[in-house]
Amino acid sequence: MHPEPDPPLAGYVVIDLSSGIAGAYCTKLLADGGAEVIKVEPPEGDPLRGWSASGAEIPDGADGGLFSFLSCSKRSVIAEPDADDAFVDALLAGAHAVIWSRGPGVAGDGRFAPEVIRQRHPHLTVTAITSFGLEGPWKDKAATEFTLQAWSGGIVGLGRGAPDRAPVYVGGQVGDYLAGAYASAATLASRLRGGAELVDVSKLETAVLGLTYYPVSYYEMLGRPWRDARRLTVPGIALAKDGLIDIGCGTAQQWFDLCAMTGHDDWIDEDSPLSITQQANEKADELYAWVGEQTVDEIRDLATAFRIPNAPVANGANVQGLDHFVARESFVVNPRDGFTQPAHPYRMAPAALRPPEPAPRLGEHTDHYRSLPRNRIPGRESGETAAWNPISRLSAPRTGLPFDGLRVIDMTTFWAGPSCTHLLAMLGADVIHVESTRHPDGTRLIAGIPVTEELWWERSPIFSGLNTNKRGVTLNLQSAEGRELLKRLIATADVVVENFTPRVLESMGLTYDEVKAVRPDVIMVRMPGFGLDGPWRDNPAFAYVIEAAAGISWLTGYPDRNPYEPYSVGDPNAGIHALNALLLALAHRERTGEGSVVEAAMVDAALNVAAEQVIEYSAYGALLQRAGNRGPAAAPQNLYRTNEIDEFGRPDSWVAIAVSTDAQWSGLCDALGRPEWVVSGELATADQRHAHHDLIDRHLSTWCAERTGDEIVSALWAHDVPVAKVLQPHRQTELAQLRSRKFFEPVGHPVNPDTLHSTLPFRFSRGPERVHTTPAPLLGQHNRELLREIGLDDDDVDRLEAEGVIGSAPAR
Repeated sequence: MHPEPDPPLAGYVVIDLSSGIAGAYCTKLLADGGAEVIKVEPPEGDPLRGWSASGAEIPDGADGGLFSFLSCSKRSVIAEPDADDAFVDALLAGAHAVIWSRGPGVAGDGRFAPEVIRQRHPHLTVTAITSFGLEGPWKDKAATEFTLQAWSGGIVGLGRGAPDRAPVYVGGQVGDYLAGAYASAATLASRLRGGAELVDVSKLETAVLGLTYYPVSYYEMLGRPWRDARRLTVPGIALAKDGLIDIGCGTAQQWFDLCAMTGHDDWIDEDSPLSITQQANEKADELYAWVGEQTVDEIRDLATAFRIPNAPVANGANVQGLDHFVARESFVVNPRDGFTQPAHPYRMAPAALRPPEPAPRLGEHTDHYRSLPRNRIPGRESGETAAWNPISRLSAPRTGLPFDGLRVIDMTTFWAGPSCTHLLAMLGADVIHVESTRHPDGTRLIAGIPVTEELWWERSPIFSGLNTNKRGVTLNLQSAEGRELLKRLIATADVVVENFTPRVLESMGLTYDEVKAVRPDVIMVRMPGFGLDGPWRDNPAFAYVIEAAAGISWLTGYPDRNPYEPYSVGDPNAGIHALNALLLALAHRERTGEGSVVEAAMVDAALNVAAEQVIEYSAYGALLQRAGNRGPAAAPQNLYRTNEIDEFGRPDSWVAIAVSTDAQWSGLCDALGRPEWVVSGELATADQRHAHHDLIDRHLSTWCAERTGDEIVSALWAHDVPVAKVLQPHRQTELAQLRSRKFFEPVGHPVNPDTLHSTLPFRFSRGPERVHTTPAPLLGQHNRELLREIGLDDDDVDRLEAEGVIGSAPAR
């Protein structure tokens, strides 16, 4: 028998100076990949050890379920500022990377601030995760997950909610998980060029990319916002006979199929002046009545047969029993505490992830690391490594971008896949985006540009936002010659990424084995919605059904109404997880010379960021519930209307306020002038504030209703209280913090006007200074250039165009 391969990051040493979900999830992903993660804790332990979202009591000496999940396969040491500075410095000297966020213990000591660590240990990748970034006018402002969603525009960005109530945030602290996944990918990208830099991750910027859909580019290019009002998605999440189901209707064809499925062929009007959304809303009552007469399984069987996106609405109690997840073994037992947790967010072979190992008890490994000799720094001239790092040594830092020299065939469409390959392109990879004239990238078709307008398919701000720095080729993959040309391109590439349903590539003969025969060391990243196997594998998957199936939707909305579809996080969350998996496959190839197939299913990534629900239910019997804009970590936490009329002429302007600590409550009391109601003894503790949330809401609503959003933010930030205006997402450029960090860059285009585009949610101290180098490609723009690279001449290219194998306009 062959021994199990080492995981890709074996020998890569990471010091964890973070607290909170973002840092913990970042280091979990690194530990899953095989890194040696050493968590440095204060004597009282990481605050997450005592956390339960349901309020379950954590016995002395035990840890909360979420901590146990996020800390699998890590090591724990105890260190105190002053007393243990030398010990912590020795750990840093023997490591490759450090993950830092503000918190108690060593991380709160200025001698271990990110810039100071970087100066003292210049070989390290120092990844800092903060609310707004390490630089800029807001760098020290108070924030929480909730207020960051408000600042990002994510609370109102996709029209979520109903107009008769306040807009509503995406439940479950998804923004923290997104930030952790970006931090992990950025750390591994830095590793590719030898580390030795500071990585500055902004949670606000990860929220912009994860919870909104390129709203600035959309507004600037088309002169209108993506959404100007809240409205329910129809059918969306609806109540069937025996439970909740999510039914999607994202394209005209899906609307026509929905009409036929419900027995209403008479509703189909291909010449209707109304959008499909408007048509669906007109028929909402009849659609909901039809859903209510069927069972979930009956509707799902029909919708699947009609190729209409659909999923049951999962929660902590039912998700692990859904047949697809049972068949795929999507959940595993926590190795220390025995509750249920999601399996890894991606799968790969022959590269192998580390199976989960028990989370450490507080300080469990302190004596071990204190007893090790303090050796030389890895990567220095001597070539020696620290005593606890016997395997891997980083090469000397190199110039250039992390992915310089990497060639990627990008067979992705819409949002999830292109968001992965876009990050590669922005960091130096040569990304070749493959489309066809019969099936252009779906984001070219969703901007609402009339087909009568010249070059209408080139005017999509969404396609533009996702595809800068790429080259574009069109190939008819239904033809034998198109498939052969694709294989010739693959032979020149390191990576292939695709996000079709599994049957599509299988029908074309483009499985991993076929691709590997062309390029033996290729890394093939497959991003199906529901995975490569299991009963749902061929179901079409859009963000909303992924969010429903994973449980994210369950926590989004008001308790007395059906959940709302987040309609956002499912795609970019899948993209950043796929990038993490690809980086591990690249590390495996460095070590062994082998390629890998990576399965980065959208739903597996979503299950991981919704992990707390199944953990709380299996560990404590607690079913987490949606609570509007309230949440378990803060009280008060809510949206409050200001005295302003919004840009659409409505009294619909709001601020977000969240108080997580006693110090913040005291600051809020000071900002309000300490009126009698706030100084009463019944609000002194967090438990009391949760119990009297209605009272607090009434008073805060009255106070906010007399002020503008700017006045409220100024008053509360002056007292270190987390607060935000609920921003319309196309107004992101007005935020001083994003302007200071140059988060948006102008991009020229041969068809469209110069337009601001979002960049990366992290900054490398070694650059790039500018992210966008070329605009998104026109359809087939690089056909001739790329086909020449694989040996064709101009006559060959002309013939292929005449025969419809390639082209530069959508086929009629």
